Amino acid sequence: MNRKFTKAMFAGSFDPITNGHLDIICRASKIFDELQIGVLHNPNKKGLFNFDERVELIKSCTSHLDNIKIVSFDGLLVDYCHANDICTLVRGVRSEADVNYELQMAHMNRELNPEIETIFLPTNTKYSFISSSLIKEVLTFDADVKNLVPEQVLIALKKKSKGRE
Repeated sequence: MNRKFTKAMFAGSFDPITNGHLDIICRASKIFDELQIGVLHNPNKKGLFNFDERVELIKSCTSHLDNIKIVSFDGLLVDYCHANDICTLVRGVRSEADVNYELQMAHMNRELNPEIETIFLPTNTKYSFISSSLIKEVLTFDADVKNLVPEQVLIALKKKSKGRE
């Protein structure tokens, strides 16, 4: 089947959204007519930001992009994509380890639904070391992360850290 890739999905936990995530979102939004940002909701996992806070931060960081839709779902990503006529998954890769992991996921997704393609976007080198986990880790030592996250996220992080004092 010949299908034009007009809708794509970029899924993650985004706890918190970083400049690396935003770089991938901005670049992917130029490629696709619609880019859905799938915010994973795992009630068994305690994150820094709750689900609603993460969604609000993503909305505020992407408000300048007119083709972004923020969604959440339960179940398999490929099932959500199939039900919503999305045939492309966008994944950002920073390192060889990311490529290996993401290739396994892409192969599994393709096995589950051969109509779904995965496209890898290499992260801008200035963001290649950033991860949400690393940001949360260095924040425990009151590190300055202003160059690693959007301004809205930095403000929210500072509020969170004041709440822990």
